[in-house]
Amino acid sequence: MAAFIIRRLMWLPVVLFVVSVITLFLGLVIPGNPVQIMLGLKANPETVARITHEYGLDQPFYQQYINYISNALQGNFGYGLVKYRDQPVGTIIAERLPVTLQLNFLALIVGSLIGIPLGLIAGLNRNSILDYLIRNVSLIALATPLLFLLPFLSFIFSRRHDFGISLGNVQLSIGPFLPMVGGRWDGIFSTKIVLPVFIESLGFIAVLARQMRAGMIEVLGQDYVRTARAKGLRERIVLVRHAMRNALIPIATILGLSLGGLVEGSFLVILALTLLVAVTYVFANMFIDFLYPFLDPRIRRPG
Repeated sequence: MAAFIIRRLMWLPVVLFVVSVITLFLGLVIPGNPVQIMLGLKANPETVARITHEYGLDQPFYQQYINYISNALQGNFGYGLVKYRDQPVGTIIAERLPVTLQLNFLALIVGSLIGIPLGLIAGLNRNSILDYLIRNVSLIALATPLLFLLPFLSFIFSRRHDFGISLGNVQLSIGPFLPMVGGRWDGIFSTKIVLPVFIESLGFIAVLARQMRAGMIEVLGQDYVRTARAKGLRERIVLVRHAMRNALIPIATILGLSLGGLVEGSFLVILALTLLVAVTYVFANMFIDFLYPFLDPRIRRPG
């Protein structure tokens, strides 16, 4: 196991290098100039050229990459160009990332606590009315855009001040709705977070419910489950010890991949967050790989 950890950690610099090169390259080859977007289409060309030179966007790709990596190693990820104009990217991430992580963390917990049991119920009652209901509701939750759900549910709960979100305050950022900004974890218990967390968790609930249902149906048809029942084991032991543990393997993978955050904003912010998300995915996948042998003893690694 120690050798496995060392090998995975040795791959981390390679992953970060590939991700940073691809992200920076895609950001440079797509049409449009971020400086032009910042100043507007009617901006003076001389001003656009001067600011482009100040940010080093007129340099060759390899030079831009070297400059960015050398600055990033010193904790300087550049400055925002569009939405967060002239603000250090590190400051932007420090202000916005805690809110995003808190919201996603709570949504993931709620989605797991609701979605996994729903999938288990649907899998154990295959082709029943309850199964059809859970499947259809999950499909609707996956197909409904969040931009529709937010104003719709806000309108429904608008009469309740504690739960409602004023439509006039709806923005791309959810920060104004959450009292947890700045690490105020007491906001977790605030009623104002109920609606954002519920909306964010709908996707998790739908995906986990459908995957858990499919996993349970597949596992219940395996030979080892039929053998356990033939030996006279109680149904509860068969389901918990043999069926659920194996059905949870793809669920663990989904939860690991769900640890990434939402990315939006200017190009340099996207690049910095992409590197952060890449590190998160590497360690999340490593943790899930450690978890697999506990869920399925057949998965063992020498050493």
